[in-house]
Amino acid sequence: MKAINHNTDNETAKMEMSVALKECMKKTPIEDITVKQICDQSGFSRQTFYRHFLDKYDLLNWYFDILLHESFKEMGSIETVKDGLIRKFTYIKKEHILFENAFRTDVQNSLRSHDFEMIYAFYKDRIVEKTGAEPDEKISWLLEMYCRASVSMTVEWVLNGMEMPVEKLAYLMVEAMPLDLKTLFLKIHLLQDE
Repeated sequence: MKAINHNTDNETAKMEMSVALKECMKKTPIEDITVKQICDQSGFSRQTFYRHFLDKYDLLNWYFDILLHESFKEMGSIETVKDGLIRKFTYIKKEHILFENAFRTDVQNSLRSHDFEMIYAFYKDRIVEKTGAEPDEKISWLLEMYCRASVSMTVEWVLNGMEMPVEKLAYLMVEAMPLDLKTLFLKIHLLQDE
């Protein structure tokens, strides 16, 4: 077993454990994977695993954060919501084994919940960054509803084989945005008139 010492890069260890989780997910549904399997696959002890993660879903969410950050890293004043969505869906297709397996479960601390939290926070942060103020109650509610629906439709797309092209899915996600939210996003240049 690998043991983490003070000289070991914690991010590298976390990444190795996420790679081990992905390998396990090739053969086993996420809900049936044990921490022991992840440890056996990665070569780390259970103690090391729990030093970094609460459970397998926490590990999955940590890795998803990396993917999400990567898919949205350049979005903001330069790119639009549609461009960010295209990158996100492209990443999901690239990591399809991970997402197909992870989206099949909806337990506490699941990827679905985490996806919603991350997407909601991302859009809310863009609103604050562009307007200098927190969104009002109505916009916050519309944003929450939109993000929950977006995650739900993303899950459906993944679990149904990702047949719809990425660009079309991103286009439809933008088209489904509530009017008041869309108006705000156009005003702060997160959307383009098409």
